[in-house]
Amino acid sequence: MKPTHELHELGQSLWLDNITRQILDNGTLKRYIDELSVTGLTSNPTIFDHAMSKGDAYNDDMGRLMSAGMSTEDAFFEMAIDDLRRAADLFAPIHERTATVDGWVSLEVSPLLAYDAKTTVEVAKKLFRQAERPNFLIKIPGTPEGRFAIEEAIFAGVSVNVTLLFDRNHYLGAADAYMRGLERRVEAGLSPDVRSVASLFISRWDKSTMDKVPAELRNKLGPAIGRQAYKAYRDVLASERWQRLENCGARPQRLLFASTGTKDPKASDVLYIDQFAAPNTIDTMPEETLLAFADHGELHGVVPRDGGDCEQVLMAFTRAGIDITQLAAELQRDGAKSFVDSWKDLLDSIESKSKALK
Repeated sequence: MKPTHELHELGQSLWLDNITRQILDNGTLKRYIDELSVTGLTSNPTIFDHAMSKGDAYNDDMGRLMSAGMSTEDAFFEMAIDDLRRAADLFAPIHERTATVDGWVSLEVSPLLAYDAKTTVEVAKKLFRQAERPNFLIKIPGTPEGRFAIEEAIFAGVSVNVTLLFDRNHYLGAADAYMRGLERRVEAGLSPDVRSVASLFISRWDKSTMDKVPAELRNKLGPAIGRQAYKAYRDVLASERWQRLENCGARPQRLLFASTGTKDPKASDVLYIDQFAAPNTIDTMPEETLLAFADHGELHGVVPRDGGDCEQVLMAFTRAGIDITQLAAELQRDGAKSFVDSWKDLLDSIESKSKALK
């Protein structure tokens, strides 16, 4: 049995953190579903920037859409949604077989809206309608401003992937926004069965601290942050507030471990996968990490319900001079900025390519 299938059998969903037209056209994504137990997919501006700026797979669509007078941003969403619809159709049998728990794909709103809650809500609703697939998640950043947008989108019936979460407090803010949206739906006599995942970024913690802490703490911060958030996740699901919603027909906002590709060249290329094995969660992996884990990954148990030694490890980082709360805020700001940079590069690439095609 492949390690990826073992992870799937344990109860964790494996999602691919990548999409290109090539892996749709050449059958690679279908093979990952059939052979590596992949049950969903995520995307972001950086992924689409890499996909659309290289090669000629999108050239025909770029030329056609831009020649028709479409804006660069609208042309991008047209092409991205077309790809993601195809992926969503591949995952549709999984979506149906798991009673809509799994088999999702994700599309992000413009990163320029990370701090503009009102516009984010309107764009999220528009993209969700445009997708025309039941297994589409719209990614909304979990910034303080984004929490309002998450609540409003959930209330409007939009399935949401909350992105750019970096610590327990970020996760709890996203969970609260999700539950507020559901509670409002219950009060309005609407179904609370609107799905969401909460994406916690892992590897950037270790990348930002690897040269600032003693060798024995290297690559230990991301796992500790993840275990602490996992404990909070389990506590939320055990809370009376959540159980009241569940009794009304709500389904859990699943915790998703994101950014699980190893950033340290000296560390294992599957460093984070075994450390975040946990039932009823999701691990979204870059393609190279997925293939590496399928080839030589090993499982050694599951994440402890109580977070294990996470508090002791975090205290060791505090003693080493790392301000965890401050760093979480910095990582979220830096993450939002990196997506903005990729977004601008992406739109510039589409515009320049379309001009060249003319």
